[in-house]
Amino acid sequence: MTKFACLAALALIAGGAQAQTAEDATKTALAAIQDKNPVLHAVIATNPNALTDARALDAERKAGKVRSALHGVPILLKDNIESADPLPTTAGSLALKDNVTGRDAPIAKRLRDAGLVMLGKANLSEWANIRSGKSISGWSAVGGTVRNPYVLDRSACGSSSGSGAAVAAGLAPLAIGTETDGSITCPAAINGLVGLKPTVGLVSRTHIVPISHSQDTAGPMTATVVDAAKVLTIIAGSDPADPATKEADARKTDYAAGLSKDALKGVKLAVARFYTGYSPKTDAVFEAALKDLQAQGAILVEVKAFDEGPIGKAEGLVLYTELKADLATYLASTDPKKVPTRTLADVIAFNAATPKELEWFGQETFEKAQATKGLTDPEYLKALADSKRLAGPEGIDRILREAGAIAIVAPTTGPAWTIDPLNGDNYGGSATTLPAVAGYPHLTVPMGAVSGLPVGLSFIGPAWSEKLLLNLGFAYEQATRHRKAPGFLKTVAP
Repeated sequence: MTKFACLAALALIAGGAQAQTAEDATKTALAAIQDKNPVLHAVIATNPNALTDARALDAERKAGKVRSALHGVPILLKDNIESADPLPTTAGSLALKDNVTGRDAPIAKRLRDAGLVMLGKANLSEWANIRSGKSISGWSAVGGTVRNPYVLDRSACGSSSGSGAAVAAGLAPLAIGTETDGSITCPAAINGLVGLKPTVGLVSRTHIVPISHSQDTAGPMTATVVDAAKVLTIIAGSDPADPATKEADARKTDYAAGLSKDALKGVKLAVARFYTGYSPKTDAVFEAALKDLQAQGAILVEVKAFDEGPIGKAEGLVLYTELKADLATYLASTDPKKVPTRTLADVIAFNAATPKELEWFGQETFEKAQATKGLTDPEYLKALADSKRLAGPEGIDRILREAGAIAIVAPTTGPAWTIDPLNGDNYGGSATTLPAVAGYPHLTVPMGAVSGLPVGLSFIGPAWSEKLLLNLGFAYEQATRHRKAPGFLKTVAP
């Protein structure tokens, strides 16, 4: 069934006389969810209005109204993004299990206005993986543990684990994830997908359960670069309620227009050797990817070292401080009858009183955040300024300038690790921190596999360089075609 879900959606995306109807594509996706989700735990809830909405969109198409290139295509939202459908937005937490707001986040409204079908909500690492350093990626008290469709005892990474696993398994053709540091790009890479973390401020964050206004952003997770570009074209834009997006309307473009298979010819790319070493086999796949880039005409410049240590230390204080403030602001916007927890302290108390929440790991990161001193704290302000400077002007920008390159390439992360509820994640690192802290865009594209587990190639650029990165990623994707369908294996064969 998952195969047919993909085919129906691809026909809709392609358009033309043989295009599937939105109703057919939605029915097939819902059937695929019913078939595969009991094993994958990738979807928390399906939208009871999805088929009605699909039929209305088919009627519009029949009448000659086509809203966008993705008219009638089903899409999943990560369950920290609000939609006006009769579904709660839970962030995976039982504290928000009744959080039915009846409002569209601006990103959801843009998708709805473009004619996409809101299929439902994807599972995620609870609270977008900020509750504990011992967490299990992809686990939430509401949705259980997301499993990797390539090998079922392996992690789907997080926090947008459900979005990644669902698209990879064919439960939906498209999904939206969110990232603070790695939460789109890691699950996209580990699930064999294209994932784009946009420049912070290109996409609205209003009515999305937050971690950090300095680093949070939503972005597309898709099977192809073209699909990611089409989704980004729809969701990008300014939002008066999100001051970070004031430049978005001026910066956005049609990201799918003009994608070229020749985009790598003659371009200079900085090879981030400091982002290697996740595993020997991942390094071998990366070396093959570098040869593929050269075969397409790219000129590679080695960058052997960069010290991320000071950035990571500053990032922690920034995220903890902003979590406490930003979550309180979000909770204040919800209905107190449905969401009695109004502050981070309330959520901590709720978790302590709810055994299921703390069954596998604690909430020490929440407790660190609760101890922070607010957005006017001089230590926070210094950490924010230092981290942005070190990751942006003195990080990505300096690397590119000294290399004479237009983008950085690196392995996104290693292959998926075994799910271990007792000890937490065996996570080996990723190429996510520099672009996450700088607020710059980061694209991952499938670059092959390690023992049947996908790994991704990262393209990282300066602020507002989404068009460039998508073009580079498209050329690489078209030349290599590394994405393979998942096999739903029980474990990796010895």
